Order: sequence, then structure tokens, then C-alpha cells
Amino acid sequence: MHASILHILNTTKTRVQALGPQTSSESQEMGFEKRDFISAVADAKADGRVPVIAEVKPASPGRTFRDISPATAAELAWEMEEAGAVAVSVLTEPGVFRGSLENLDSVRNKVCLPVLRKDFIIDRVQLEEAQSDLVLLIAGILEEELGDLVELALKKGVEPLVEVHNRKELDLALETDTRVIGINNRDFETLEINLGTTEELAPIIRECDLDHGTRHLIISESGMNSVLDVRRVIQAGADAVLIGSALMENASVFDKTKEFVQGAGWR
Repeated sequence: MHASILHILNTTKTRVQALGPQTSSESQEMGFEKRDFISAVADAKADGRVPVIAEVKPASPGRTFRDISPATAAELAWEMEEAGAVAVSVLTEPGVFRGSLENLDSVRNKVCLPVLRKDFIIDRVQLEEAQSDLVLLIAGILEEELGDLVELALKKGVEPLVEVHNRKELDLALETDTRVIGINNRDFETLEINLGTTEELAPIIRECDLDHGTRHLIISESGMNSVLDVRRVIQAGADAVLIGSALMENASVFDKTKEFVQGAGWR
């Protein structure tokens, strides 16, 4: 595992310890109405749009895109929604990615789209911290604890997006009840990007679904900088794409999101 990932995991453990035990999530669930991500993807595809999960991403390992306050996060998310995104992903890891739970809350209050909380979830207490429609669960970090956290998320009415980087992690994901699998094209060891990861793993998910009568939504994550990149992963079998850096680097988040949403052409 890359040193920057290990660093994030260590700081996340410190964050979790500071939270202390939380046994009840009733207050979080009061008045919480989950927004249906799976339907949103189906609607976009039926409409001929590319299902784009657009990401509010202040930074990534080794790079800072922009400082994003809760007010700015809400504004960016609104532009993403107006441009046709199916969901908004919000980084909440505060160290390397410079995200925050305040940004997540601000975004969910501003838009009507499903909102994904993107963080390094290592403990069930983190599922009590904030309201989101989807939560990222990373198979390579959770390993044997993955199934339990998938179950807990589903029980809480939150859609787990289980992220995998390789065949071993994919096998772990397929043993859980998750309906959404994210294939991260960024290698966990080297942080290098290869869209071939989606091309390798997506057909395995499709084959598994055929064999078992299941249906998983496949999200391709990381490394899509052009419409051609998006086209490539969709042809490989992805149902949707998660795009952060390419949007954050652009002067107009609205224009860039729209370009991806309209560019790849399902038909």
C-alpha cells in the first residue's frame, strides 16, 4: 500500500478514536429520505446521457486543486447538478484530500441529487457521523470487515459503493450484498492510473451477474480526463463514471461536467 494511503489510514484511526462510541443513529435517520442512485443511473442511460458522478474534490495526494468552503462546495454541486450529473461525490477526508463533513452537509442541503460520502471508512461509528445517500467502502482496506459494513450501511438506508482495485478485492466485493461496485483505475501501491483495470474487471462482474442472476452497477473511477476515456470504460462495461480531478482543474465545472454527460453517446 502506498505511503500516502498508509498515512491517511493512520490519521483516520486518530479521527475515529476521537469520535468515541456511538450506539444509536436514530437522530441521524429522523427525517432522512434516501435519494435513489440506482434509479438516477437508469434514468440517465434511458435519456442517452452518460451517468456522471461529479466530485467536489479540494485535493488529492500530492496536488491541491482549490480550497473549498461549505458555501463553495454547495455552489460547485449546484453547477454539477445543472450540467446533468447523476450524483455528487464529496470528499470528507480532512488531511490529504482537504475535505470536510461540513462540505458534505452543505452539498446535500443544496442539491436534489444523491450524494456520495467519499472517505476512508474503517469503523462503524463513521456511518453515524453524517447523512449521505451513498458511502464509499474500500475493499482493500476493510478486507474481512467489508461484509459487515456493507450490511450496516444497507440497514441504515445508505447505498454502499464498494471500491476495488484488483481481482482479489473484486472477489471480496462480490461476496457481499452490495449493489454498486466501483472499479478504481488508480493502483493502491503505485498510485499510477490504468483504465485497463476497468476493462479487466468489469466483464468479470457481468459474468458473475449472469451466472448468479444478480445485477451490479459498475462505476469506473479515476483517470478519466477526456470524453474518449469515458467512452472506453463504458464500452468495457461501466454503467457510470466518477470524475473529480478533470472537473476541478477546469475553469468551468458546469461546462466540463456537461461535456462528459453529453459526450460519450450511449446510442
